[in-house]
Amino acid sequence: MKITFVKKILANGEPCAKCADVEARLRTGNYLSRIDETQVADERDPESDGMRTAARLGVERAPFFVVENDGGEVVYTVFFKFLREVLEAPVSNSAEASEILRDNPDLDLI
Repeated sequence: MKITFVKKILANGEPCAKCADVEARLRTGNYLSRIDETQVADERDPESDGMRTAARLGVERAPFFVVENDGGEVVYTVFFKFLREVLEAPVSNSAEASEILRDNPDLDLI
């Protein structure tokens, strides 16, 4: 299995706040050693590795993870789902739901 972490640099040169938060969570949880490759999607450079990967996979938000194995590629845009399904860390359903709602303001909680 190969895990690629794609984080974004905004057009103004600043790092994406959510990407920095996810990277800090990976570091705090001692998961960075499980990440095989980190790519940067630099909004100023459409040819950056991360921008090309995002375009190829049709992903429009960062951060995201690409997990490659014998069955192909799986893209995770929800960090807590990635933790639960790939890194097998315990994650509460409410934490995952909160992240989904925060990332999709057009959704309502039922």
